[in-house]
Amino acid sequence: MLSKPKYSLTIRNETMFSEEDYGKPISERLSTILRRTTSKDDLANIALRSNVSFSTIRDVVYRTNSLTKSNAKAIALLIHVAFENAIAQKLQAEGDIMFMDNMLKL
Repeated sequence: MLSKPKYSLTIRNETMFSEEDYGKPISERLSTILRRTTSKDDLANIALRSNVSFSTIRDVVYRTNSLTKSNAKAIALLIHVAFENAIAQKLQAEGDIMFMDNMLKL
C-alpha cells in the first residue's frame, strides 16, 4: 500500500513583512481583521507552535506591542489561521443566508 506524501505548510514571514514593518504596531486594518477572525484558542495554539507567548501575540494583535523579528513568525501563522477562518465564516454566512431566505419566503 502506498503512503500519502505529507505536505507541510511553510509560512515565510520574511516575505510577508518588510523591514519598515518592524518596530511599530501592525496596521489598524490587519488588527481589526485578526481580532474579527481569530479566537483566543487560535492565539494559544499559535503560541505553542511558535514559542512566542500568548500575551505577546495578543498585544501585537491589539497594537499595544510592536511587530518584531522575533514575534513575526507567530503573527504570520496567525494571519494564515485568520485567512482559513475567514473562508469558513464566509461559507457559514452563505448557508445561513440561504436558510433565512427560505424562511422569509411566505
